[in-house]
Amino acid sequence: MAPKNLQEVLDSSGSVVDRLRNSQIGAYIYPVVAPEFSNWRSEQRAWRETAVLFDQSHHMDNLFIKGPDALKLLSDTAINSVANFPVNKAKQYVPTGPSGHVIGDGILFHEDDDEYIYVGRAPAANWLLFNAETGGYDVDVQIDRRSPSRPMGRPVSRRYFRFQIQGPNAWQVIEKVNGSPVEQLKFFNMDHMSIAGETVRTLRHGMAGAPGLEIWGDYGSYEKVRDTILDLGSEFGITAVGARAYPSNTLESGWIPSPLPAIYTGDELQPYREWLGADSYEASNAIAGSFVSPDIEDYYLTPWDLGYGSFVKFDHDFIGRDALEQMDPATQRRKVTLDWNAEDLGKILTSHLGTDEPYKYFDLPLANYGSSNYDSVIDADGNVVGVSMFTGYSANERRGLSLATIDPSVPLGTELRVVWGEPDGGTGKTTVEPHRQLDVRATVSPVPFSETVRKEYKGGWRTGNSQA
Repeated sequence: MAPKNLQEVLDSSGSVVDRLRNSQIGAYIYPVVAPEFSNWRSEQRAWRETAVLFDQSHHMDNLFIKGPDALKLLSDTAINSVANFPVNKAKQYVPTGPSGHVIGDGILFHEDDDEYIYVGRAPAANWLLFNAETGGYDVDVQIDRRSPSRPMGRPVSRRYFRFQIQGPNAWQVIEKVNGSPVEQLKFFNMDHMSIAGETVRTLRHGMAGAPGLEIWGDYGSYEKVRDTILDLGSEFGITAVGARAYPSNTLESGWIPSPLPAIYTGDELQPYREWLGADSYEASNAIAGSFVSPDIEDYYLTPWDLGYGSFVKFDHDFIGRDALEQMDPATQRRKVTLDWNAEDLGKILTSHLGTDEPYKYFDLPLANYGSSNYDSVIDADGNVVGVSMFTGYSANERRGLSLATIDPSVPLGTELRVVWGEPDGGTGKTTVEPHRQLDVRATVSPVPFSETVRKEYKGGWRTGNSQA
C-alpha cells in the first residue's frame, strides 16, 4: 500500500537522508514567469543601476489567517515578538520546532484587525496550517498554494498578483504610476496607492539601499497593473526581471531561502509528520551538495545559523523556546558570504569543454541543483567548518558567490574551500549528471556582500538592525 503521509514515507524509506538526497522532484522552479525578458546579466544590473519589476505572483504560498486567535497562533509559533504588530505593518515570520531548529520563514502582513497573510515557501505555511487545525485556535485559515511548477499549458490563477518595484530609480517609477507623490513610509510599513485606476496594497521595501515597494492586489488586474508599470516606468529604465535572474538577487542581499525544515525527527513532531501528505514539499524535498551525514539532524539549523538570532525574543511562550534558551548564541555558526576564487570557478565552467569527466555543472546565474543545498566548507586542514547553502554568479559584482553558515571562530578574510559536487560521481537526483568534485577556494566575506546594501539597507537579517 502506498504511503499516505510523511511519517509512512519515512518509515518505508529506511534512510531519510538517502531519500531526500535522491529525490526525483527535479530542480526547484520559479514558475509561470518567463525565464528572461532581455538577458539575465542586464536584468541583474538593472536592480543596481536603474529599476526593476520583480514578479513574485507565482512561486510562494499565500496563507490567509483570520479570527480572534490569529495573533495568538502567530505568537505561539514564532521566535519573533508580536507585542508590537499593528495593522498595516509587516514582519518576518520564523518558526522553530521543539528542538529550537528552524522550520522555515516568510513574511507576515497585518492587513486588518485579526487578519493576517503569510507569504513564503511551503514549510512555514504547512506548520501554521497544522497548528491552526490542531491547536484549538478560533481562526479561519485558507491556503492559496504556489502555482504549479510545470502547468503544461493549463491556465494559472492566484488570489493576488504580487510585484516589487526596486532599484535606484524605483521611487520615480512609483510616483509616475501613482500620478502624484507617494509618502516614503518606514521599512515594512504598509499603505495603498493607485495604478491604472486600481487601488493596490503596498509594503515599503527596498533593495541596494534604495527605497522601493512591494505591491499586491486582485489577480484579475495583473496584466493591467504590470503593463502600466512597465509602460510608465520606461523613461526611468525599468526592466522586467525573469525567473532566471530573480532568485539570484539574494546572493547580493544575503537571505538564505530554503533551509531543510527541521521536522523529520522527534516524537513530539510525529503528529505533524502524520498530518503532512505523502506528496508534500517535506516528503519530496531534494537535498543537494557535498555535505553528507547519515543523521538528518546534522542538516538542521538554528536561528543564529541563518542570521535570525536578533529575532529571538523570550517575551512570549512559543514552540522551541525552552530549547533556544539553552543555546549559547556565541557558539552558533554565523551567516557569511563566500567569495569564490575566479580561477577555480573558471575550472568548473571550462571542464565541460574537455574530454575528462567534468566537475558538477555550475548553472548561471544560479547554480543550486536542489531545494535545500548543503555543500561542505572546509578549512586548510580539511575540517568541515560550515556549509554553503545558496550559490551563483552576480553580474554586478562579477563574482561567484555563495551564502554560507560557518563556525564563529573563523574570521572575515579567511580563505576556506567549498567542496563543489557530490561524492562518488553524484546522487540519483534528476538534476545531477556524472561528475567529479573540486575544492573551490573562497574568501569569507560580509553578508550582505553588496557594500551599498550593507551600509544603507534597514532590515534585521541584512544588517542586524532587527525589524522582528
